[in-house]
Amino acid sequence: MQKSKLVTRPALAALAAGTGGLLGVASATIATGAYIARRVLTPDELMPDDVAITAHDDLTITLGVSADTVVPGRYGLWLDGGRGHARVGEVIERDALTVTRHLLGIDRGELSVGPARWNQYYYSDRPRVSLGLPDEDVTIISELGPMPAWLVRPADEPMAADGLGVRDSADGQRQNGDWAVLVHGRGARKEETLRAVPVLRDAGWTSLVVAYRNDRDAPKGPDGRYNLGLSEWRDVDAALQYAVNQGARRVVLFGWSMGGAIVFQLLSRSALADHVVGVVLDSPVVDWGDVLTHHACTHNLPPPLVRLAQRLMASRGSKRLVGVVEPVDVALTNWVARAAELRHRVLLIASEGDDFVPIGPAAQLAARRPDLVRLERWQVARHCKEWNIDPERWERVVTEFVATL
Repeated sequence: MQKSKLVTRPALAALAAGTGGLLGVASATIATGAYIARRVLTPDELMPDDVAITAHDDLTITLGVSADTVVPGRYGLWLDGGRGHARVGEVIERDALTVTRHLLGIDRGELSVGPARWNQYYYSDRPRVSLGLPDEDVTIISELGPMPAWLVRPADEPMAADGLGVRDSADGQRQNGDWAVLVHGRGARKEETLRAVPVLRDAGWTSLVVAYRNDRDAPKGPDGRYNLGLSEWRDVDAALQYAVNQGARRVVLFGWSMGGAIVFQLLSRSALADHVVGVVLDSPVVDWGDVLTHHACTHNLPPPLVRLAQRLMASRGSKRLVGVVEPVDVALTNWVARAAELRHRVLLIASEGDDFVPIGPAAQLAARRPDLVRLERWQVARHCKEWNIDPERWERVVTEFVATL
């Protein structure tokens, strides 16, 4: 998930000041609740630079101190408004104002002193570029139209000549029986999921890296809003149908952040869910209500306003006020409360250090369904950064889980 502030107190204060005298207290409260709802559901169109490069040489790069730049692990940097990209490694030294890290490589563009943007995915391009693995462009036809996707086949299976179709093997058995569908998070890019592709390829699984509505390279939804998984699952369901049409017999679903919320909805709503043999979720949204409450507390917002925003999202009568075509009932995203409905084995990867999607609901879900849900707990990783902190452990855990399927 691309991190952004879902809602901030200064913005609400400005809104309340502008509406209080005009509409009265009750109307101003409803307007503020609607603002919160719209902020949560509206895609972030702009991704501004958020770090400063202060110095660099052939082996190191020095950045201004921020919550992101001081964490351990390996990450990326978007340069020159996204036209360039560099990769950085572990911290070498830091002081109160700057942090120096290993410079692992420059993928494109030129490194220079000035603004840049943190890239938590580490990877910056499609599999053939970022991973050196052969890939294919495929198109998923959803109810909204064509959705772009990348396909990476297992190491022992040659790429299709046309990038489509499934060939029959010599003994008449369909190939591509084991597939994985990889789903990124809110405001993120398909590159967020690439960390899983080499693991799956080595294990003999075909990876389908998908887009969904409101992505930068996909059609917008009817309202141009996120629906927190409650409509996006249909696009991923179309990808699942594509995999089945191409010969998939067993499917494992991967989801990062809001991608986890999307996967949960697909499991409960899709007619194809029986093809799914397992689920891997990284920093998943298990309960959107908990996430929104957490952000309200972080920004000192009154809890009643957040509850009002959730009621407005869920009400058919306030759809126009919130700007959605379908109601967005946050209660339907609470999989702690819906734990009894789970039928699939789930690996949850989550961190105590996640300050964007707290680990609490994931831990509660694992405690309620120990028969199906396994929690792998990190300590210091921030949101969706478990792989960045310890890629060897992440890949080992995922490999072991997939092998048991």
